[in-house]
Amino acid sequence: MESMRDINRVMEREIAKGSSPLKLDHIEFGDYSYQKITSKEKLLEVLSYLLRISDFSQYAGKTFLNNVYINLRGKKPVFKRTRTAIERNNIFATIKRYARKLKPQYNGDVYLETVRCYFDIPQENLERCRYTYQGNETYAFLMSDKYIMALYTHCLVARKEVAIQGKQSEGFTEKEYGMVRLEKVGDVLFQTLLLDDVKIELGKVYIHLNTIYIL
Repeated sequence: MESMRDINRVMEREIAKGSSPLKLDHIEFGDYSYQKITSKEKLLEVLSYLLRISDFSQYAGKTFLNNVYINLRGKKPVFKRTRTAIERNNIFATIKRYARKLKPQYNGDVYLETVRCYFDIPQENLERCRYTYQGNETYAFLMSDKYIMALYTHCLVARKEVAIQGKQSEGFTEKEYGMVRLEKVGDVLFQTLLLDDVKIELGKVYIHLNTIYIL
């Protein structure tokens, strides 16, 4: 695995080539972070939404190409961007098969985790990325494959650091706090960084890192 120093060098080179200079500042958990998935039908609905397929295909706007998804190839997870609905449907089918193999009971053993990843970007660059889609103002960041995967790596490293630090989060149950620490997690069924759903809070861009755990 590349060192973070090497990854940062890649990012600087990609910025010089034209990628938007989006850089991770920190990640946060909150009362939005843990949602229990109580049935197979709900799991498939959540996967369909995150993959922008089926009843949620209308969310596959211009920037869904930036989303990073986990796919399973053999026993190793592969993180990739997708360009077509066919690719996303193939990921859906693979994750669905993997879920059958894991045999969740949906009795409190399946959770969707949502982490907010906050990014810095110079204001002048942010303004250039603003556009209107279907009547709503949003942002589209021009980024290369290498740059997006580097951002994703930064988010994963930050998530692991939170687990290691073990900071207590207000309002979490002991079970949820165990998931924050990654102590009560069995398998990662699915994960995505949704770069097509950009929000602004107090001058910072934030994007959701979503993970489905089987406990």
